[in-house]
Amino acid sequence: MKNGTLECSVCHSKLVSPNSRTYSKAYDRHKIRVSSKQRALNVLLVVGDCVLVGLQPILVYMSKVDGKFNFSPLSVNFLIEAAKVLFAIVMLLFQARHQKVGEKPLLSISTFVQAARNNVLLAVPALLYAINNYLKFIMQLYFNPATVKMLSNLKVLVIAVLLKIIMRRRFSIIQWEALALLLIGISVNQLRSLPEGTTAMGLPVATGAYIYTLIFVTVPSMASVFNEYAMKSQYDTSIYLQNVFLYGYGAIFNFLAILGTVVVKGPSSFNILEGHSKATMLLIFNNAAQGILSSFFFKYADTILKKYSSTVATIFTGIASAALFGHTLTINFMLGISIVFISMHQFFSPLAKVKDEQQNGMTELRDVPEKLKSKDSFLDLAAAAHVETTRHAGEDERRPLLPT
Repeated sequence: MKNGTLECSVCHSKLVSPNSRTYSKAYDRHKIRVSSKQRALNVLLVVGDCVLVGLQPILVYMSKVDGKFNFSPLSVNFLIEAAKVLFAIVMLLFQARHQKVGEKPLLSISTFVQAARNNVLLAVPALLYAINNYLKFIMQLYFNPATVKMLSNLKVLVIAVLLKIIMRRRFSIIQWEALALLLIGISVNQLRSLPEGTTAMGLPVATGAYIYTLIFVTVPSMASVFNEYAMKSQYDTSIYLQNVFLYGYGAIFNFLAILGTVVVKGPSSFNILEGHSKATMLLIFNNAAQGILSSFFFKYADTILKKYSSTVATIFTGIASAALFGHTLTINFMLGISIVFISMHQFFSPLAKVKDEQQNGMTELRDVPEKLKSKDSFLDLAAAAHVETTRHAGEDERRPLLPT
């Protein structure tokens, strides 16, 4: 065994060790059965995500009055999570009504309790998302919508590192270079982007903004990786049932934050519907739809694709914010966007992909000679392996069981 692979003594083909597992067996089988319909679904997910993510900072900006929010960001986040829970329950009921005969009932108490135990890890990303959703509003106080979108692209690098550590994801040198290009593009866009003379929490704006940026990048990156791991490790569980747990945890954490605000500011602050407008309602609907789409990314695709699809929304956000709010599209922004798209093309280029080591843990043949790929050659391989096994078994039978 070398580098997680085993070499056949007959044909010298390489097999991946089943010990290098990162996903569940159910997800392993799913990846083998990826069809054209699944690829079409991925395309629809990317398009939908681009639109929703692009609209999100614009709607947040429209929700501000005189540069401030008349509503509590915690109340908006709670309503978003409640809307997602309601959607997940409706879809779960719909799925349960169309179950096939013999399938385990989704609505039984035993199924729900067992799924709750198996998916308890979803509480971790739910807590991290609750923190991140609050930070989204804070970031809008210091950056314009296009800048916020570009800053969020920093998450791709952090996510890549976390995927390598937690899920044993492998990236080629070209892909790491593409991620470095992404950072360069973001840095180019960020030149002279901070307004001068303003403050944040008593700190100079540069210090306050960079602290928020560090948390804004790290927290959701950890949430995304943990979410993908939790979703795929229980792949046989219905995605809508998993969403009930994920969004339920999120609603609980946001409601606890609201109660904490009430303790600090008094009972008068416990008005969840105070200060909302049409723009706020659109924001709630947009963020709820965005969260639902994200769950499909984490379950059926991966986090890197999700973040790169969000990057595509940057150009839409920049143009829309310039058209609606008069924000200037500087040369730095245009150069940054160009570098980001070059990075994206380089990362997903076929030349950049790592040789498939079957990270999902499935034991498959790799580097098999061309003659062994036909049906007859496969039978020859099986026969040779049987002869080799028989020979070793015969030798073992002749050996005494006890030392002499």
